[in-house]
Amino acid sequence: MKKLILEELGRMSVAEFQEAPKLPICLVLDNIRSLHNVGAAFRTADAFRIGKIYLTGITGTPPHREIQKAALGATESVQWEYVAETVDAVRKLKEEGYTIVVVEQTTESVSLETFRPAADIRYCLVFGNEVNGVSEEVLPLTDLALEIPQGGTKHSLNVSVCLGIVTWEFFKQLR
Repeated sequence: MKKLILEELGRMSVAEFQEAPKLPICLVLDNIRSLHNVGAAFRTADAFRIGKIYLTGITGTPPHREIQKAALGATESVQWEYVAETVDAVRKLKEEGYTIVVVEQTTESVSLETFRPAADIRYCLVFGNEVNGVSEEVLPLTDLALEIPQGGTKHSLNVSVCLGIVTWEFFKQLR
């Protein structure tokens, strides 16, 4: 066994990535405070060929040194758009036919391990603020709440870790 060098990884160029088919998924980052979490979201979206990221509210936007540190250039490959109000972005996506999925602990959450995404549905995954979670005004627009089962004492994960787990699950099932 040996580690692969960069030339052996078969990475596509930014132009090839932009032309490549994407998962029928977009992400909404709802008032994410940490620029490192924003950068990690871009890097994860690149890894799993997510269609687009919507940055809302106080969520930082590229170009920013702290975002770039975690994104490692993914802000150049992944499409993104800034929308001032999270609810406006979600309302627009719902009108465009997206199924709105909040990743949040609610009274009606479905466990991620039991959820099966359908290949013919476009999903909008909403990830909330590190302290307050998904904005309350988004909940009435929601079609589904997903929750990652946890067994520890905290019952919360860092938003970038949560985003990685959920998008991996969609990628695994839809690719």
